[in-house]
Amino acid sequence: MSKTIIILDILLLLNVFTIASAQNVEKRKIPEGGALLKIEILPDGDTLYLADIQALHVFPRSSYTATREQFYWKTVRDVKKTLPLAKIVGEEIAKTNRILVTLKTDKERNEYLGVFEKQVFDRYEPVIRNMTRSQGTMLIKLIDRECQLTSYDIIRIYKGNVTAFFWQSIAKIFRANLKVEYDPEGEDKQLERIIELVEAGQL
Repeated sequence: MSKTIIILDILLLLNVFTIASAQNVEKRKIPEGGALLKIEILPDGDTLYLADIQALHVFPRSSYTATREQFYWKTVRDVKKTLPLAKIVGEEIAKTNRILVTLKTDKERNEYLGVFEKQVFDRYEPVIRNMTRSQGTMLIKLIDRECQLTSYDIIRIYKGNVTAFFWQSIAKIFRANLKVEYDPEGEDKQLERIIELVEAGQL
């Protein structure tokens, strides 16, 4: 942990030195090779430089066999490909729910869902078709992570039990399960660490 603190201190000092001459520069002008920091003038006249630093995730060091390391980096690859899609699903569901509550009849809601379903299929079907089986399984898990609903429940809520059962049957043919849940404290603990590192830009 001490190494991490030292690195952060060095990065902050570099930023401070970069903008040290900014006091004599117009506030809107960005110095060459750096950016302006916010400042706070203390009562004793000292100047305190303020900077927002992105969170740094640090986990215990792990040792892997060659096979496990290969699996780790395969998981990183799959997360990078599927996490953006899972986030889109979460955003689209939130947007859809906001629109559905404004519609007055079941007919209007069904018509909207029909148009929405076609738009989603046309836009994302080529992407999903090119996924590997492991990426498809990963996407199902991450959808549950982003929506707090399994893929099965999402289909059941919007399209009904029969449609959800049909797609679950199709998924099983490909050895997938639309009812799978994301478990960040259990079997998906390592996956959650990878996701946090990817989201923070550390992987």
